[in-house]
Amino acid sequence: MSSSKIKVLIVDDSATVRQTLKEVLESDPSIAVIATAADPFIATERMAREIPDVITLDVEMPRMDGITFLGKIMQQHPIPVVMCSSLTGEGSESAILALERGAVDIIEKPRVGTKQFLEESKVRICDAVKSAARARLGHRRLTAFNPTTLLGAPVNQPAPKLSADVMLAKPDSHAMVETTEKIVAIGASTGGTEALREFLQALPEDAPGMIIVQHMPEKFTACFANRLNSICRVTVKEAAHNDSVLRGQALIAPGNKHMLLKRSGSRYYVEIKDGPLVSRHRPSVDVLFRSTARYAGRNAVGVIMTGMGDDGAKGMREMKEAGAYNIAQDEASCVVFGMPNEAIRAGGVIKVMSLEQIAPEVVRLCR
Repeated sequence: MSSSKIKVLIVDDSATVRQTLKEVLESDPSIAVIATAADPFIATERMAREIPDVITLDVEMPRMDGITFLGKIMQQHPIPVVMCSSLTGEGSESAILALERGAVDIIEKPRVGTKQFLEESKVRICDAVKSAARARLGHRRLTAFNPTTLLGAPVNQPAPKLSADVMLAKPDSHAMVETTEKIVAIGASTGGTEALREFLQALPEDAPGMIIVQHMPEKFTACFANRLNSICRVTVKEAAHNDSVLRGQALIAPGNKHMLLKRSGSRYYVEIKDGPLVSRHRPSVDVLFRSTARYAGRNAVGVIMTGMGDDGAKGMREMKEAGAYNIAQDEASCVVFGMPNEAIRAGGVIKVMSLEQIAPEVVRLCR
């Protein structure tokens, strides 16, 4: 096994899921599954022999649930954890709780579907694990692993990477006339759930209207939005087709759908659409940002937060060219400094700031 490969431990009580996940992950030449385990107790025995770089962890298991095991891992020997959950309401709520307690991402359990569905699932799962391997677990201190105290395929060619061109044409060079009503467009991925929570909690109830893409599977976004709505002064909801963008409200793109900003007269609203993966994602930040460039122009503020890859980099440059003011989260406060860094390199960012500075700056810019 190449030492450069990402070592993964799969923990799931379903033998079928373990085998399917193993096949999916090992289809990527940069990933190696070092072991699988049916529950946390067996996983602990495996970890005593070799520490993985990433753990994929089932939410619901009979002898010990994934949330409890996650807490024990984070307390003793922090390792990036990707939660693997079903699409059920209960599973979604548990997965959101896991993100608050230190997991870096959520993936949907692999299931039977069309060839396109399976290929897109493979992209999502492998990307989540590769993002997790690069995640910085912040202040958590790595300690020696102690199993006693912890618990008391052939390489496939990658799918072509599509741009936002498949969803809408590039905006023309004429920036929209500036108005008093501002729109804030935000993109985030790995680590973004906690970054968005901190950002939204810092906003006043009359904050400008916000449209958000957070890379997250279908069904989980509604639960995530509901959780944020319960703890923030602004209203947070999963976006529905034709929802107006209103002051004091944040719309989060539903998982597995693209979200585009549109304008009719003085009214801004969102369009929810199907379509192919763009920049390897659906929803895509590039799609949101391009539509914001086209329909809001200099009336927009763009924010790009923690995440792996380059989704949003091209769209943010287009927003800047249309007159928008763009902000990138800085490296020190990112879990993964991928998306912000790519946006900076693409020339689309005006200011780089720590996470705690972004909310006050957005409010100032939109006054």
